[in-house]
Amino acid sequence: MKALVYHGPNIKSWDEVPDPVLREAGDAIVRIDTTTICGTDLHILKGDVPAVAEGRTLGHEGVGTVVQVGSAVRNHAVGDRVIISCISSCGACSYCRSGNPSHCLADEGAAGIGWILGHLIDGTQAEMVRIPFADNSLYRLPEHVPDEAALLLSDIFPTGFEMAVIATAGLYGAAQIVAIDLDENRLDLAKQVGATHCINSGTADWKEQVIALTDGHGVDVAVEAVGVPATFTMCTDLVRPGGHVANVGVHGTPVQLELQSLWIQNITISMGLVNTDTLPMLLKLVAQHKLPVEKFVTHRFALDEVIKAYEAFGNAAETHALKVVMTR
Repeated sequence: MKALVYHGPNIKSWDEVPDPVLREAGDAIVRIDTTTICGTDLHILKGDVPAVAEGRTLGHEGVGTVVQVGSAVRNHAVGDRVIISCISSCGACSYCRSGNPSHCLADEGAAGIGWILGHLIDGTQAEMVRIPFADNSLYRLPEHVPDEAALLLSDIFPTGFEMAVIATAGLYGAAQIVAIDLDENRLDLAKQVGATHCINSGTADWKEQVIALTDGHGVDVAVEAVGVPATFTMCTDLVRPGGHVANVGVHGTPVQLELQSLWIQNITISMGLVNTDTLPMLLKLVAQHKLPVEKFVTHRFALDEVIKAYEAFGNAAETHALKVVMTR
């Protein structure tokens, strides 16, 4: 089969590789029908995730069709159309049972890390993929939910619930949702999917604009969704006393934390890998057309055009790409 293979920082290729095979009784083999590229994949290609070995097939998101199941798989059968969760869960360890499968203790990949696809084992940017713990890591799709809509539930929407942050923040009752970006195209889309205000951080008074919207107090919650030091500092600058900074970006370099200023402000800072435990609920919302998932896909390619898809996604400032989709 063919797969997108990582060969070290800034080197990737669409290669012929062996077909995946069942290794454990709980495995399934899934034919990839639709997949995508995540910002995390770009971080990998920059060398920001050194645990990814040369020769690894990238990708941790996908929708596909089950073509083979192990003897212990009970919830899925050959022919099922499924969402592949970006987090693999054994379902039995203490972390999985406590709702934190992102730290699954099973020895697939590495104990304590639930994100293994495209990281510690071969991933979904391929014609087929082996899925460990299939009963807990695949979700059967209703017939009327299209592949593109389902694909966004592999990672981006669960990550945003726990770009998709803006679409789901209203579910928590946020009265104002302020999108901040340098890209006017992304700001236009943010307005379409739920932002009440959009501010270009390239303007000299961007901070003053945000603070003015909050009667001078600062925001209740500031979400860092990029993974660079500058945007994390923006969040700590904008949050009000007693507020919350939520980091969902993948960072490849250290970030300075100004504790000498923040300690007295009662700031809560949270971060971590997505657990995807919200995926079933989000799937119901998508099935009921209550989330604007269709607005997030901007570019479409054939699966064997994955190199072109990376070029478009990696040059989003020029291409205006938000989410690219590759289809079999």
